[in-house]
Amino acid sequence: MTPAVGFDLDMTLIDSRPGIAAAYRALTDRTGVHVDADLAVTRLGPPLRTELGYWFPAEEIEEAVVTYRALYPEYAIRPTVPTPGAVEALDAVRAAGLRTVVVTSKLGRLAHLHLDHLGMHADELAGDLFAEGKATALVEHGVRWYVGDHVADMVAARTAGIPGIGVTTGPCSEQDLLDAGASYVLPDLTGFPALLGEIAVGSRPTSG
Repeated sequence: MTPAVGFDLDMTLIDSRPGIAAAYRALTDRTGVHVDADLAVTRLGPPLRTELGYWFPAEEIEEAVVTYRALYPEYAIRPTVPTPGAVEALDAVRAAGLRTVVVTSKLGRLAHLHLDHLGMHADELAGDLFAEGKATALVEHGVRWYVGDHVADMVAARTAGIPGIGVTTGPCSEQDLLDAGASYVLPDLTGFPALLGEIAVGSRPTSG
């Protein structure tokens, strides 16, 4: 299998804060339950149920998940943009002869909508996974390095036995990511092509 670079989605490859905030506001309008959208988008990363648990009674969370996901395509896709350097990072992976794998806590079909809308290609996508739960997908898809903005992404990389590359475009600081086991930390993905050039020596496949 051709080696791969894995990427988290929200706040790693895409800045989904405006779209997710709009989806949360639509959820408030639909359910009558107040969700502080501006606060919620400062802590993207954990599964949707975790955030909804701050706002909805336990017995209403599953219904809220269904409602939010029904609203998501209408409200959250168009406002979302790539993070700085994301498109170039994916291009650099392909130029190095490697595969790209997106592993995210977001539901897979919603993650695909973002990638398709932005024209961002991934060879594989695995969704609805978080922290240690991402490790199985990382191993299954031959990921050699995993890039993410959250301490849980570094946990995923460590669990999979691969280097984690942190970016501080999300809610976690450089020190947070290092403390969680990151091998490298970048301010954003603009520096990723140069880093990949340094660490990927010997990973270029010699045959298909």
